[in-house]
This record gives sequence, C-alpha cells and structure tokens, in this order.
Amino acid sequence: MKIDAFVPADMRRIAFEAKRLEALGYDGVRLAELNHDPFMPLAIAAEHTERVELVTSVAVAFSRNPMSMALQAHDLNAFSNGRLVLGLGSQVKPHIERRFSMPWHKAARQMREFIEAMKAIFDCWYDGEHLHFVGEYYQHTLMPATFQPENTRGPRPRVVLSATGPLMTKVAAEVADGMIMHPFSSETYMREVTIPAIEEGMRASGRTLDDPSLDFSIDYAPMIATGTNDEALAAAIETVRGRIAFYGCTVAYRPVLEIHGWGELQDELIALNRRHDTAAMAACISDEMVDTIAVVGGPEEVVDKMKARFGGLIHRTGFGVSGLPDDDLGTLLERLRAA
Repeated sequence: MKIDAFVPADMRRIAFEAKRLEALGYDGVRLAELNHDPFMPLAIAAEHTERVELVTSVAVAFSRNPMSMALQAHDLNAFSNGRLVLGLGSQVKPHIERRFSMPWHKAARQMREFIEAMKAIFDCWYDGEHLHFVGEYYQHTLMPATFQPENTRGPRPRVVLSATGPLMTKVAAEVADGMIMHPFSSETYMREVTIPAIEEGMRASGRTLDDPSLDFSIDYAPMIATGTNDEALAAAIETVRGRIAFYGCTVAYRPVLEIHGWGELQDELIALNRRHDTAAMAACISDEMVDTIAVVGGPEEVVDKMKARFGGLIHRTGFGVSGLPDDDLGTLLERLRAA
C-alpha cells in the first residue's frame, strides 16, 4: 500500500514540507484544488524532491477542458520525470456553473468523454497519431506541430478519477488508471457498492481487478481522528464530526448514509445548513457515525484499524498525525505500508 501525506498549497512552505515528507518515507504528496491551483505548488515540490509521487487529489476537470488539462498534466509529469498522478474530479453542478461559469452536462458521460479526449491528445503527443476526437461534449481535431509538446519521451501521466456513486465508479474502472474514493465513505459502502461497481466497469472494458498485468489503483484516504494525547484526540473527533455533517448535506453522498440506515438524516442536515447552524449540524452526528465513517483512536490504533478495514482492498491511502515525532511517524508508515 502506498501512503501519501497531505501538503499545504502555500508555495513558500511546500518545498520544505515535500522534502521532509520524502525523507520520512512517504510514497507521495497530495494536494486538493480548494482555494489554490494544485499544479503550481506541486511543481515546486517536484523541483525539491526526487522520489515521491505528486498527486492532485483532486483537480477539477470540468473547470477546464481536456486540452488545457492535458497540457498542465504533461508539463508537470515531464518536469518531475513521470511522478504525476493526475487525480480528477467533477465537482458538483452549482460550482461548475456558478463558480467557474462552465457547462455542466450529464456528469458521468461528460467525465468519460473528458478522459477519452485526454487519451486521444496523449496518443497524438506520445505516439504520433493524428488528433481527431469528436464527442458529444468535446471536439479536438487540430494539433499543429508548433503546439505539440516536444518532451514526450517519458511516460504519460497516470489519470485517476475521484468517484462516489456507482455511475462515476464504473467510468473510473472503464477508462481511468485508478479511482480515488471520497473520504465520506465506509468499509461497508466500499465492499457492497464500490468494489462491485469497479468490477462491473472492468468487465465492460474487458479487464479484471485480479489481472496481474493491470495497474489499476484504488485510493482511499479516510477521515482520521487521532492525536498524541486525549485532548488532541477529542479535538480531532469534533473536527471530523463537523466534516461528516458538512458532507452529509450533499445529495450525491446520500447513498453512504442510506446503506447504514441514516438516509433521512440528510434532510435535517440540509435544513440546518440553510440556516448556517453548523453547531446543530455537528450535534446530529452520533459517535457511531463518526466511528463508522472515520477511523478513530490513538496513532497506533488508527493504523491497526486501517489495516483491518482496508488491507487487501486499497492500494493507496493518506495518513498523518499532527505533533507526532518524525521517528515515530516513520515507524507507523512502515506498519501501515505492510497492509
């Protein structure tokens, strides 16, 4: 199992952090696209590291087009000698239309075509094929030599897709190099919904998860509540409780609640969210829900729980403990990696 560390988007800090995390033994550093673009900080991380993979977890696909995303991915991947793992996500309709002013179609179909278009672009750049991609949402039929990257002797960027529901999960299994599960999930949801959807998508593309020649990765970095003392652990639990309440408002994530019999809670969370009553929202989240969706306990206990729940199911995860000495953290990484 590969283990990533979450890094800040602060371009003044990321060089130091990435170098330190690489020395600790992490396999990758991951950065979400929230209030900063992930590609520029990761380029700085690439310059100051040699081994760790650079993971966008995730970059918003529909705020760009396949050509612009392919250019960003290629440049960072080539600069880092093939270390980019391009994690893509769709975001949700209000953000795409109202924050980015971009079109939203049928998300799963649009994402399938987005990735297929990127593959056609990479076929042109890396294999010399004529670019002619004509889809329902994207058309790429022009690629003069002047605009084609010249540094294409290395590997292509790996493209993995963030997914929660069965439709997007099947798209990941059919056309991507791997899948990133949303942290708002659970072991039960993974076993009963996610893995079967991956297997169905694999069958549709003539692949299987147990094919030793297939390099398809399942990435799941669960919410973790841990700390080096009781006070830190209690604070982490309350932070996670708030995150669960926030994610529980999203309609797309309702199936995760429903599989545990908590589906009706979403209606209450949505009503409270409209009143901006975050304290009441968090109060709706029981300790049972926290223990089911998150991984809770001291650092060693969290590692043991992650191995018991997800060992053999996932290929990549995220892990970190604030305030833990580097030597102790390195030991925990080795224990978790053996899962």
